[in-house]
Amino acid sequence: MSERIYDTIINSEPITKGWSGDKKYCVITTDDMKYLLRIFPVSRYESRNMLFELMEQAEALDVPMCTPIECGICDEGVYWLQSWIDGEDLEAVLHTFSEAEQYVYGVKAGEILRKIHSVPALGVPSERPDWAVSFDHSTYERIEKYHSCGLRFDGDEPVLEFLTQNKSLIENRPQNLQHGDYSIRNMMLEKGELKIIDFERLYFGDPWEDFVFNMLEAAKNSYFTTGQFHGYFGGEPSEEFWRTYAFYIYSSLLPGMYELDQTDTFEKDRILKQTAEILRWFESIGNPVPTWYLKGYEVCDVLDTDGNKTRRFHERGKPMNEGKHHLEVHVGMVSELNRSCVERNSNL
Repeated sequence: MSERIYDTIINSEPITKGWSGDKKYCVITTDDMKYLLRIFPVSRYESRNMLFELMEQAEALDVPMCTPIECGICDEGVYWLQSWIDGEDLEAVLHTFSEAEQYVYGVKAGEILRKIHSVPALGVPSERPDWAVSFDHSTYERIEKYHSCGLRFDGDEPVLEFLTQNKSLIENRPQNLQHGDYSIRNMMLEKGELKIIDFERLYFGDPWEDFVFNMLEAAKNSYFTTGQFHGYFGGEPSEEFWRTYAFYIYSSLLPGMYELDQTDTFEKDRILKQTAEILRWFESIGNPVPTWYLKGYEVCDVLDTDGNKTRRFHERGKPMNEGKHHLEVHVGMVSELNRSCVERNSNL
């Protein structure tokens, strides 16, 4: 029986960053390899093992991520070993890039998410309810709990009416693999390349719901978020997507009210201000496309004097600084009369 990598660990450093409840460590093995070690209660073995297999499916699609290496049981519980990403948190460094470069990273994030969503809900028990039935039940529960909690936010009636009258938006939606927390908080840059982390919340559902998790960062990172939509859809999203996206956003506002400790005045004020800001994005549900979305935004490669790509980008349509170049293609139409003139003049 071959030796487990886990058994070759000789050094470990706890990682306290993040919101997950599992224990995380940066570990080094006898062959001087560095890994991410995550440990969960042994009672979660079955679910963690299934998630590990799903991560392997995602990794097989060339999703840039913490590669799943080994899963097993140790003295402390269930463990995962994943490859170590020696990089920087994207959230911390995104602002250091130009707006065009932020957009390009967003495009890449959208393309990666589309790969994750390409994993269908295979092996899911046949008794799994239809997505519309499942989420509709959740929406009904959220509305009921909101009515019971006693806390209200301004503009709630149009939101509740929209949720009640637009349930058809989530009918016949596919159920595919979701990351479950696909936000800038769970992305890193390693040598300039985007890497996705924290697949602990993987589950099956409507792929479009996965966009809700970038909600809190969307407005302040509008170039990145716009790029993510464009990368995922290969261009401008459809009106159907925007209305469905708004439906999921509105639904997600309700738990913030009834799960709130209303004795915490600071937290209550924060949630109410955050909710008001989100509703302003949609002009009090008057527009399903959020105001921070940059419709029609495009970038082009910046070239050097020899026409080589520099890995820099520039917003298309804006003047470029001296010393920077980009490729343009001009197409002209020549009529039969003009062609005859050209041919006649060329023979002179």
